[in-house]
Amino acid sequence: MSRIGRLPVGIPSGVTVSVAGNEVTVKGPKGELKRLFRPEVLVKVDGGKAVVEPEGQTKLHRELHGLSRALLANMVDGVTKGFEKGLEITGVGYRVQKSGEDIAMQLGFSHPVTFSPPKGITLAVEGTNRIKVQGIDKELVGEIAARIRALRLRDKYKGKGIRYAGERVHLKAGKAGKAAVKK
Repeated sequence: MSRIGRLPVGIPSGVTVSVAGNEVTVKGPKGELKRLFRPEVLVKVDGGKAVVEPEGQTKLHRELHGLSRALLANMVDGVTKGFEKGLEITGVGYRVQKSGEDIAMQLGFSHPVTFSPPKGITLAVEGTNRIKVQGIDKELVGEIAARIRALRLRDKYKGKGIRYAGERVHLKAGKAGKAAVKK
């Protein structure tokens, strides 16, 4: 039995979890999330706790047990607290500004790059070089942050580009060491 899967998911006050077959709906103060779980796991709601149980003992059942419990816990956390991911833009002339719901970024291209968030995601701009991706769906927040980061991946030699907040960048030495030896 999965160590993560056997832990019950606490349901705080103000949050309702309803199960209809394999579809689980979680409603809370920040919104509503729905997810269709695999038929290999069973979700039960007992009072103030939700429990995920596997339907069998095969390797697939054990794998889906912990995964399903983690997904359910993320849904409950999302509708109560929400999730956010921070991005930093580094480089001379690289900047971001908010225009309505969209953001417009100068990333060293000949034109500004605009990005419009999907429904359920809000983009906040702090200063000229920080972006916060916020929402209630953890998967969607991470995916949108990765899409924005992929618009201009960090350079290996100068470190310019978009990175996650707090991400360490290891810079390469370049050709300077090679040229000095060659004399």
